[in-house]
Amino acid sequence: MAIDLSNMDLNDLRALRKDVDAAIASFEKRKKKDALAAAQKAAQDHGFSLDEIMGGKSAGPKSPPKYANPADRSQTWTGRGRQPQWIKDHLAHGKSMDDAAI
Repeated sequence: MAIDLSNMDLNDLRALRKDVDAAIASFEKRKKKDALAAAQKAAQDHGFSLDEIMGGKSAGPKSPPKYANPADRSQTWTGRGRQPQWIKDHLAHGKSMDDAAI
């Protein structure tokens, strides 16, 4: 299929490019969906789930805790992410993070 681009104005060319980009994205999405379905079927045919074969969906290795609640040592925090309420309360009472360090 040949399209005569020489007779198109700039707006038509840009619209065509937008349509082509959308068609490519849709094509890739369909192909990925088909590939995933084929991979899941192949895994199932061998008695596994795709997650089992791929090692599960892991967020990576967990960081060891760096802080523990002085009032309840079972409550720990790695120092990453949102501060737990007990850390906020600890700091609000004028204590330092060093007081809770493991």
